[in-house]
Amino acid sequence: MAGVIWIVALVLVTFSVSYVAYGRYLSQFVGLDDSRETPAHKYQDGQEYVPAKKPVLLGHHYSSIAGGAPVVGPITAALVWGWVPAVLWVAIGNPLLGAVHDFVSLSSSLRHEGKSIGYIIGEYVGERGKDMLLWFAFLLTILVVAVFALVIGVVLNAYPSAATASLLYVTLAFVFGVWLYQLNLPFSVGTVVFVGGVFASVWVGIQYPLAIVPGDYPAGTTVLFESTPFFVPSLLESANIGAWVLVMLVYGAAASILPVWMLLQPRDYLSSFLLYAGVGGSLLAVIVGTLITGMGTDAVHPETGAQLTLDITTGAWYGFLGQGGPLAEMLPLMPLFPLLFLTIACGTISGFHSLVSSGTTAKQLNKETDARLIGYGGMLAEGLLAAVALCAVTVVAIPASSGGIGLALPNFATGGGAILTALGIPFEYAAPFMALVLASFLLTSMDTAVRLGRYMLEEIVGTPETPVEEYAANRYVNTSIIAVVAFFLLGSGRWEDLWTLFGGANQLLASLALLTGTVWLANWSESKQLISTGGPMALMGFITVIGLTWTGLYQILGGRLLGITADAETTLLGQASAVVQIAIIAVLIGLALSLFKIGYDNMRTARRTGDGVAADAISDDD
Repeated sequence: MAGVIWIVALVLVTFSVSYVAYGRYLSQFVGLDDSRETPAHKYQDGQEYVPAKKPVLLGHHYSSIAGGAPVVGPITAALVWGWVPAVLWVAIGNPLLGAVHDFVSLSSSLRHEGKSIGYIIGEYVGERGKDMLLWFAFLLTILVVAVFALVIGVVLNAYPSAATASLLYVTLAFVFGVWLYQLNLPFSVGTVVFVGGVFASVWVGIQYPLAIVPGDYPAGTTVLFESTPFFVPSLLESANIGAWVLVMLVYGAAASILPVWMLLQPRDYLSSFLLYAGVGGSLLAVIVGTLITGMGTDAVHPETGAQLTLDITTGAWYGFLGQGGPLAEMLPLMPLFPLLFLTIACGTISGFHSLVSSGTTAKQLNKETDARLIGYGGMLAEGLLAAVALCAVTVVAIPASSGGIGLALPNFATGGGAILTALGIPFEYAAPFMALVLASFLLTSMDTAVRLGRYMLEEIVGTPETPVEEYAANRYVNTSIIAVVAFFLLGSGRWEDLWTLFGGANQLLASLALLTGTVWLANWSESKQLISTGGPMALMGFITVIGLTWTGLYQILGGRLLGITADAETTLLGQASAVVQIAIIAVLIGLALSLFKIGYDNMRTARRTGDGVAADAISDDD
């Protein structure tokens, strides 16, 4: 029987070769130059534009882009179509599509004053194209906030120890920010002290788990309220999940308003060590466990009680439609093309990353050459998280009663914890630790998404000219709008609906971000090759439009509304939700096709006339 070591080996080899060869080529291709002043230095304001040391910024960037999707997607795909297509899409697609997408998004923003991809495309195709892309991105950030807040609520409800640890490390981040930027104390000493504090918080969380409202929790859990307050909704049949979602939305709004040095930079830097330990430790444990130790004897399957090993227990191939897999009876018809490429999004390519790269990361880059490690390398690191998720599910393979969160959480925490026992870590500590790792990814991505949504809305408004525009540009107002709309989506929709919308919008934005990079390169010089960005752009655009069309016609219209392909919705709210989702899909596809047409016309004109706008000229303008 094959072992998970082969998953790790394939991913490590393809990623290493790609970073050394293709990453170096792309760095030379876009002309990274440390003599050029970065936006972080040029516009340093102590609020948004703040130069950051490479390890600090890598920690922020990695923590922000790595959310729940690279865990949920690969686990779901492995149980629908088999682990082989899932591994191949991550191992090959990540360095050739996703890492290119992230790197080009960051590099183009560097040459455009740290502005977003919406601003960049507007420089070449006009205000109409800019506004269309910004609105597209703004809608996606709301979906990200909603989905990630819900997943955080599920994680903290299932593992109350992770709730305590999460609150402690956010507090430590505040103090670390003061340590670095107000007291100007040594960076290396602070790293040792506060990173140690983060890992100590894991132990504290296990000893003193925390919940907000009454429920079924492990013994010794502290419950803050004796009864559920009237304003707390029940989400996924749990009031505690609803309570944590409220807390996370308030936290995300507050965190997005604070200066980046106060919470975002130090928190992401500290949590990155937790994430590196979870991902790197799991990969190391697979190697050590396979060659030397094996799994710990306390690592047993939670349902069968059988001893777990590092052998792959799931099928390599369940068929094009997934009808041979363990989820065949609980999911609609799932053709591998195009749905595999929408199911595994962030582990391979994700449009949300372009918002992070061109939204917060570009405003903090200290040197241009840092973009290779942070942009290209950061995406490869997220691919490693997807590989860990695949190792976890193939080891334990717990088919939950439904897909999505209910499927991903037990497989990642339990399977990942079992893998860590190969390093001698007790299973009772390893599983909650992996749950905390997942919560950490989600926390940082969620509040970064709120901040990015604020940036998008501010760029849409531009210079306020009316009272309404002044309110929309106000950071307190627009963050509140994002949080409230995200909560409304959670209160009126279902997890499956939100995930479908998020996945489709996310992948379509990735194609549009690649379009932006391709337009930039075409206008930079008529001699620039456009295959590196144009090929992935065309591929992802085609796949995503087909995938969203399938979802809208087969899953929603044919199923939820007409009852032909699945059970129809019986409630008015459910039917209204289905209609809204079809409308959103139509708007997303319409916006994308219009932008593709506008961008193609611009590139054709620039190549035919040679009158493209020089990229360096733009970046040097004050």
